[in-house]
Amino acid sequence: MKKILYFVICCGLAATIFADNNIMPPAQKLRWAETAIADLYVDTVNEDQLVETAIKSMLEELDPHSSYTTAEETREMNEPLNGNFSGIGITFNMNKDTLYVISPVAGGPSERAGILAGDRIITVNDTSIAGVKMKNSDIMKRLRGPKGTRVDVRVLRHSSGKNDSIDFRLTRADIPIYSIDAAYMADPTTGYIRVNRFAAETNNEFIEAVEKLKKQGMTGLILDLVDNGGGYLNAAVDILGELLEPGNTAVYTEGRQSPIHYFEAHPKSRTPLFNKGRLVVMVNQNSASAAEITSGAIQDWDRGVIVGRRTFGKGLVQRPIPFPDGSMIRLTVAHYYTPSGRDIQKPYTKGDASGYRHDILDRLNSGELMHADSIKYIDSLKVSTLKLGREIYGGGGISPDLFVPLDTTAFTNYYRDVIAKGALNQFVIKYVDTHRKEIKKLYGNDRKFIDGFKVTDEMLADLYETAKAEGVEPNEEEAARSRQLFEMQIKALIGRDIYDQATYFKVYNLYDPIFKEALRIVNSPDYDSILSKKN
Repeated sequence: MKKILYFVICCGLAATIFADNNIMPPAQKLRWAETAIADLYVDTVNEDQLVETAIKSMLEELDPHSSYTTAEETREMNEPLNGNFSGIGITFNMNKDTLYVISPVAGGPSERAGILAGDRIITVNDTSIAGVKMKNSDIMKRLRGPKGTRVDVRVLRHSSGKNDSIDFRLTRADIPIYSIDAAYMADPTTGYIRVNRFAAETNNEFIEAVEKLKKQGMTGLILDLVDNGGGYLNAAVDILGELLEPGNTAVYTEGRQSPIHYFEAHPKSRTPLFNKGRLVVMVNQNSASAAEITSGAIQDWDRGVIVGRRTFGKGLVQRPIPFPDGSMIRLTVAHYYTPSGRDIQKPYTKGDASGYRHDILDRLNSGELMHADSIKYIDSLKVSTLKLGREIYGGGGISPDLFVPLDTTAFTNYYRDVIAKGALNQFVIKYVDTHRKEIKKLYGNDRKFIDGFKVTDEMLADLYETAKAEGVEPNEEEAARSRQLFEMQIKALIGRDIYDQATYFKVYNLYDPIFKEALRIVNSPDYDSILSKKN
């Protein structure tokens, strides 16, 4: 009897579902399937998880950039692009389950309360966060919170050879997230600006940086977009408004349900800040999306020279579709095209996200990152620049005007292991903790530090011992090959922790081949040769 009843229920359900000549819209079919599982499945099911899995599975069958994020993931993703979050205002590193303050944010709650660089935060609202193996994300949740709310923290401060415990009560406030890491004069006439993402406040930061550098004598500009993964399309268009002639097309988009739309370059004020003067843009294989819009438009209009390696090749526009619970779909709705008509989206197979993610590794294995002649161009994707008629190509990123190979000889397995195990981070934190006052007294400002500070053999030996203690197998031959990289990273990180983020790049760029080539070309007759020839 039970078997008969079960059979009747199943037949009744099937008859209901497949009524009307077995025709059912796909969306309704999906809803019916979810309802059937929720109502009839033998065990209890998590409907939220079930639906999220279904959404993710659908999107995985599309392009590699359509995605679903939970409410928490959406908030974490949007914070850097929105330009601020609410918290206590510190930059920090974690070492051995201890939070070390690198620096308090200028004007933020921590600085106003008296928290100093080098302090260790050990409790938050009477909950210990030191030595308990708490996840970084959990620590962040405790430090962040609604604007105006209070949080109690206890810090250990190393002073006069002892650790003092100090309690602070902080009121959370809006903390800016800057998208420009550094803006300084690389030589008496060349300014340098590094943009790490294209966010809501990026153009305002960029304008402020350009105005500052022009007052210092800038006549040429190096714009560093290396490792810039993109961001807001409009932020890229706004920056192009300060670099191109007013009214020039910056980019255009088009999709099946998205009519063609042109974005023109227009300055924030009456005239562009830097549409004259030499311009060099640094890019590499990790420069993507809005970074490619920017570099592509500059190349198309023959406005500047692109230096580095072929960019990532992300030419798809995502539209955010939020759900009431805070989760979100980012659905690809269009391609974007550079002003000359280049579709720079690299090829992909729908549903094969894994193969797409391995593209950069494929470039490395093929030799493309080390040899310019390894880049394979397709003649049918060849176009001409808009002013000089130079040959350029679409179909897979922005290819530089000047190629700079990736130097793989110094990136040894030993170097990678030291970084991955956190040994370098540990060494720098310990060194800065014991030498901060000495370095500040000896050098004063960052310029004197950059000119005078040397990484010694003793420091390197200490680093290698730290790495050994973390389980990194010693390798003298590889350590010797990576010595210059270790010296650069040690000095740059010490400079960052004692001075600011810009100091890191002031040191790093002294070693960086892409920057060296950018600085050479911006001051060379070769600049005019590149931007005058027709292929």
